[in-house]
Formats: sequence, C-alpha cells, structure tokens
Amino acid sequence: MEARIEKQIEIAAPVSRVWQALTDSSQFSQWFTVTMEGPFLAGQPVTGKCTGRGYEHVRLQIVVQEIKPETYFSYKWHPYALDTTKDYSQETPTLVEFHLSEIPSGTLLAVTESGFDKLPQERYADALRMNTRGWEQQMNNINSYVSKTS
Repeated sequence: MEARIEKQIEIAAPVSRVWQALTDSSQFSQWFTVTMEGPFLAGQPVTGKCTGRGYEHVRLQIVVQEIKPETYFSYKWHPYALDTTKDYSQETPTLVEFHLSEIPSGTLLAVTESGFDKLPQERYADALRMNTRGWEQQMNNINSYVSKTS
C-alpha cells in the first residue's frame, strides 16, 4: 500500500525567498489558500481557516514539528479532514516535510507527506488521492506566489 506522496518543483528564486514564503505563516496563508491564526513555532499547534472556493467551511490545525532554517520545515496534520461533523483527533496525523536546496536556477523545493497507511481504511484512498492532487496544486501555488512577490 502506497503510504506517501512526493512532489518537487524548481523555483527561480533564492532559497531564502522560498523559505520565507513557506515558513512565515502570513505568507503561507497567501499561497496555501488558508488564513493561519498564528506563527509557525516548533512544537506548537496553529489553526487556520481555508479560503479556497468550496472549502471555506474547513478549519485545519497543523502542529509544527521541526524548523531548520532554509533547509527543512515539517508539520503534522489530519489530511483531507473536510467533514465538519467528524472528530479526526483520534486518527494518527500524517507528516508533511519540506526540503529546500539551492540549485543553479534557484531553489529545489521537495514535499513529502507520509503516514497515510495509518489512516482508517475508509479514509485512506480518498485522503491519498485528494492530497496527491492538492500537493500538485500547492507546489504550483508557491511557485506563482514567489514569482509575483520577488
């Protein structure tokens, strides 16, 4: 059973600029289409309200795991947790990891989301499918955001 999503994109901007867009919660809010309600601090949860069309009813919570300046950022969350009547807190969250590295054209940004195999069987396929599509879109979103704001 596939238990992870891996995506990467080359962004024509310095690592420091991509890092800011990724780890400053107000900038993250802009490209991720969510309004985060606090800063990203290692070990701390932060909630947000989705702003993407059709998802305005969704609130998400991430728990920041690690922040290694300009190289690594990770958090845990409950993937594809859209049903506002369901309590997802008893499920094992997935781990989202971002790796940044300098390349001649700017920055290579890689994202991995792992742990889908720990989700309840009835949520596994939908969460994996929807987050696979979601990460494709989010990688394009951060690339566009950085390009417009650099």
